[in-house]
Amino acid sequence: MSKKLGIIAGGGDIPKALIAKCKEQNRDYFVVAIEGNADKNLVDETVPHIWIRIGQAGTGFKKLAEEKVEEVVMIGTIRRPSFKDLIPDLRTTAFFTRLGFKSIGDDGLLRALVKELEGDGLVVRGIQEVMPEILIREGVLGKVTPSKQALADIERAVEVATELGRLDVGQAVIVQQGLVLGVEGIEGTGELIRRCGAYKRKGDGGVLVKIRKPQQDMRIDLPTIGDRTVISAYQSGLSGIVLHAGNGLIANEKETIELADKYGIFVMGINPADYYKGA
Repeated sequence: MSKKLGIIAGGGDIPKALIAKCKEQNRDYFVVAIEGNADKNLVDETVPHIWIRIGQAGTGFKKLAEEKVEEVVMIGTIRRPSFKDLIPDLRTTAFFTRLGFKSIGDDGLLRALVKELEGDGLVVRGIQEVMPEILIREGVLGKVTPSKQALADIERAVEVATELGRLDVGQAVIVQQGLVLGVEGIEGTGELIRRCGAYKRKGDGGVLVKIRKPQQDMRIDLPTIGDRTVISAYQSGLSGIVLHAGNGLIANEKETIELADKYGIFVMGINPADYYKGA
């Protein structure tokens, strides 16, 4: 019998898909939904849950213990928090105090959070351990294939994304005709795509590449795409979207690929080492 699962839910479509998976499998679960991030329609009266601010992590931990949760999945995007979001409860204050004031990137912060959860006796699982079908497979997924220029841009983007990942900066890069139009920072992939639309040159459209950071824990914050990524790419005039095969997540795969085909955008899973030997 599966152990009770705690779902710490940020934004995007995957948290809802995970809830549906638990219902399908009759698995006991409890959702901790992050205010300002998780979809307002994520939960209803049929879903056991609590809403918390980012600064109320201690409240969330306490609720997971009360619910006798044994395993946890952290999934979904988390936007840059406001000051109000960050006002901490006592447990969260102690957590930040232990981290100290040293500079720490997103990956380091998430690893510290995993350690905190494990310290409470919880087992942190990757979404792919519960929903293996959500990992993107290698190769072109739809009807649209990359051009010769797009393949060259993928090679350049993988090189840049790999080195930035080592610095814990971001996962995504957009390259067009060999030119790096932008790299992902704290703003997230959607905003990266939007602003790069203004820099795009005439001719063959740019390529968005998202790969897992070399040091990244497979249980947290894997690179993710979905139909919203496709819509943003189309609006900014990009020609393709590339994700780390076996290490990246594709939400609503069927709908996402159908939409990409409709807009003439290729979607592809790759092994970064095939494009950059330093990966």
